[in-house]
Amino acid sequence: MSETATGRSVADSGTFRIGGDMPVHRLGYGAMQITGPGIWAEPTDRAECLRVLRRAVEMGVNLIDTADSYGPFVSEDLIAEALYPYPDDLVIATKGGLTRPGPDEWLPVGRPEYLRQCVEMSLRRLKLDRIDLYQLHRIDPKVPLEEQLGLLKDMQSEGKIRHIGLSEVSVAELAAAREQVEIVSVQNMYNLSRRNAEDVLEVCTGEGIAFIPWFPLATGHLVKPGGTLAEAAERHGATPAQLALAWLLHRSPVMLPIPGTSKVAHLEDNNAAAGISLTDDEVAELEKLA
Repeated sequence: MSETATGRSVADSGTFRIGGDMPVHRLGYGAMQITGPGIWAEPTDRAECLRVLRRAVEMGVNLIDTADSYGPFVSEDLIAEALYPYPDDLVIATKGGLTRPGPDEWLPVGRPEYLRQCVEMSLRRLKLDRIDLYQLHRIDPKVPLEEQLGLLKDMQSEGKIRHIGLSEVSVAELAAAREQVEIVSVQNMYNLSRRNAEDVLEVCTGEGIAFIPWFPLATGHLVKPGGTLAEAAERHGATPAQLALAWLLHRSPVMLPIPGTSKVAHLEDNNAAAGISLTDDEVAELEKLA
């Protein structure tokens, strides 16, 4: 079965070819929340998290985004447990380059020998021979960018990485990176209420680079009862979460939202956004509200 809770397929969100050769449905799933509080350790309800991953694929999701730092390692382990052997069309994107001293702590380490270890261990945990999309989780300011990207390019040449992406970068950083290696995706914070990455999105749209917005629902701020989108959602016959995700899908053809959750009910609610169409007037109204 590949349908949302409303009977519409996640495929209704459209298709985008990451790197020109990896077609995915534009509404994906972000696997950060299938961990414990502070994105640390095992989740409270491990069985439910496994059900979420399986249900996502049943509903047509074929882009799952994770990172070795989620847990750390917990998210990748759960993905393999829930979904291996993987469907042929499933793209698992992961990231490396952030260390985790403790809950809610994130420190960049971009030394080539560490990044090589990150890639090798993600391959092992995910039970893959090659990672379809490997993203540098953060640029380490203490290590020359050419060394960080050079290592990823080496591993791409070795056949262990298919495509390379970046996370949380500026227009200048993206341009510098593209001088050294082909960049097929950028993952920056972006949602209806926080659009600081508008300039990066414009570059990605113009160049056909996938833009993967993290925190697409502003960690619940946009979708809380009585919040800024509640009244508009009621008029539209949708939930605030669905409306916020529909806006992202409307914003750019390269946009690949990855809403995350640890509950099947929330997953089904989010994925129903694939079937929502917005007019230009509705988009303008949402942007004014936010």
